Amino acid sequence: NQLLLSTVVWYLIFYSPFDVGYKFFKFLPIKVICAALKEVYRAKKVHDGVTHAAKLFPNAYIVMIAIGAIKGNGAGFVKIGERLCRGVWTPTAVEFLVPNFSTKASILAALIFVVDKKTDLISAPHALVYFGVVIFFVYFKLSSLLLGITDPFVPFENLFCAICMGGVFDVIQETFYGKPSTEENGEVSKPKAE
Repeated sequence: NQLLLSTVVWYLIFYSPFDVGYKFFKFLPIKVICAALKEVYRAKKVHDGVTHAAKLFPNAYIVMIAIGAIKGNGAGFVKIGERLCRGVWTPTAVEFLVPNFSTKASILAALIFVVDKKTDLISAPHALVYFGVVIFFVYFKLSSLLLGITDPFVPFENLFCAICMGGVFDVIQETFYGKPSTEENGEVSKPKAE
């Protein structure tokens, strides 16, 4: 059934006269509906991945999160091997090093599903948690399409980096001691002993 549907869509997009199929799917209301349905399906895949991993590895929480994230954004992880096989290896586009929003959201959703399934920290019914994850996926996909918001995790990442990875200490050092003076070759000059 899915193979037949994908074949029909493929023929409509690539072989319809006057690019009618392509223009139909690029029409904004149709594009919004398709994107929302895709995100609903992504939430289902993340949930199915966590559930399947929980059956096979009942106490391996990190494995459950990883399987859920890979099922939720499998294309991002398969792209690495596909580029390697084609001979176009770009180390800067590795999904593990520079994850996109879909990967980050799939990891967060998998984490929420694992916490919901394996602990008592979330007291809401499972259907409500699942609905919340679906709304999260759909909302941010539509905000990406309509408002141009590419990654809503960036402010939290910047705050984390500033607090935990030295940003605050650099600002405090510059406030009390001033900026370190640099020489013409770009190296920081060392204070001279008196």
